[in-house]
Amino acid sequence: MGFGDLKSAAGLRVLNDFLADRSYIEGYVPSQADIAVFEAISAPPPADLFHALRWYNHIKSYEKQKASLPGVKKALGKYGPTDVEDTTGAATDSKDDDDIDLFGSDDEEESEEAKKLREERLAQYESKKSKKPAVVAKSSILLDVKPWDDETDMAKLEECVRSIQADGLVWGSSKLVPVGYGIKKLQIQCVVEDDKVGTDMLEERITAFEDYVQSMDVAAFNKI
Repeated sequence: MGFGDLKSAAGLRVLNDFLADRSYIEGYVPSQADIAVFEAISAPPPADLFHALRWYNHIKSYEKQKASLPGVKKALGKYGPTDVEDTTGAATDSKDDDDIDLFGSDDEEESEEAKKLREERLAQYESKKSKKPAVVAKSSILLDVKPWDDETDMAKLEECVRSIQADGLVWGSSKLVPVGYGIKKLQIQCVVEDDKVGTDMLEERITAFEDYVQSMDVAAFNKI
């Protein structure tokens, strides 16, 4: 994982694309993941990379509170697209658990039996590691979609919302909730894959139905 070299134009473009449908590096609130990436960037992204610049300025506003943000800061290579390798700097202070030498090293000459045993165990470990299933991070999100007035066709509004299709997005149950003066809002559940669908993207797509939708809010979200 990574963004490439975040001190280069190419790395910043990867970051900009990554943030196109995300508010933060991880999850839905600022965290130590954002601080780790922010500190790796030498200067604000250029104006044409507006997703990255928007995120940079937002995280910069947390400078005095950065130590109190949730999460644990990890190596840069732990963040970003899975198909991009981190090359920012040359720091190798943090090593993944997979890089730990499970069997140690010894300057003394190994016996043939010890060497064979070590190689067998190493082969078993590599086989086990290669079969480890990838974990897909998902979230359950409850959305409040508000109409313009009591004359808005709520059936059509829900039809518009459910027409939004994306890889990693599954719509669930819904209901109409009274908000006053005869107006009802649509409350609808969805499950998303965090790396593919963000709340910013959902809001942009839903509010695009401007004949029916006044606004959209996230009523609740939970990691699955």
